[in-house]
Amino acid sequence: MTDKELREGFSGFLPEASSYEAITVEEDKDHESHVVLTQVEVEWDKKVPEFQSSLRNRIVEVPHEIYKASGIKVFGKRIKSLLFSTDVALIRNSNAGSVIAVYPFTPQSVIMQAIISCASVPVFVGVGGGLTTGQRSVNLAFQAEQLGAYGVVVNAPMAPEVIAEIKAQVDVPVIATISSFADDFMAKKEAGADMFNVSGGSKTVELVRHLRHELGPEFPIIATGGPNGESILATIEAGANAITYTPPTTADIFATVMDKYRDRVHDDEARQEIVDEEATK
Repeated sequence: MTDKELREGFSGFLPEASSYEAITVEEDKDHESHVVLTQVEVEWDKKVPEFQSSLRNRIVEVPHEIYKASGIKVFGKRIKSLLFSTDVALIRNSNAGSVIAVYPFTPQSVIMQAIISCASVPVFVGVGGGLTTGQRSVNLAFQAEQLGAYGVVVNAPMAPEVIAEIKAQVDVPVIATISSFADDFMAKKEAGADMFNVSGGSKTVELVRHLRHELGPEFPIIATGGPNGESILATIEAGANAITYTPPTTADIFATVMDKYRDRVHDDEARQEIVDEEATK
């Protein structure tokens, strides 16, 4: 059976759309990040069936380097990428394998519920660690589990004692954030932390390498991947099992889309001017 015959046989299942618009971020020579919209053609000969619609065809894609990570299995799901966002529009229009929803405000169950209900992938939610701690964080962690969170994330200042209380209350992974070499990661591990989320800024790669050396090959490590594919690969090679990816903001994406719309209008006007000039000759 030829490729054409195969496509005709599946004509009732395959959409008319054969491409989609990928939203990625690239760095220029001055290391400035820019949103890039790329038209991606869906190639049938890759033998990976794919569904695309004519409306939901603009996707925030995680860097392909992330797929080189080993991943972490959580309740049977292998997770390699975590979208660092609380923007439900971005969450609904991304190909990331999961979401890590932490934010610089006091965690609230209504925010957890909104994100979990909108996401179509596993969500790991923040339950405090800085201003919010103690029994309030324990209660939030329990609520998060009941709402369907795949795990709870505690920020770097969270005391091991509180981690132990959370671990005693929930049946989902407790993910402790490690932000510097000064963090007592062994105390957090012994208190019940199931995974580490490494966010060490420019020292992330070195910090991941240190943790991997101290913890051995089995302990799950999530880490921020940095600004480009090269830094993501370096983080994975240092020992990270999964990578958090910070997507461009909705405002940045909109700015790029509007520039594209303006260019399209300008091109249409230019073509019309040519038609008008030809008509007057």
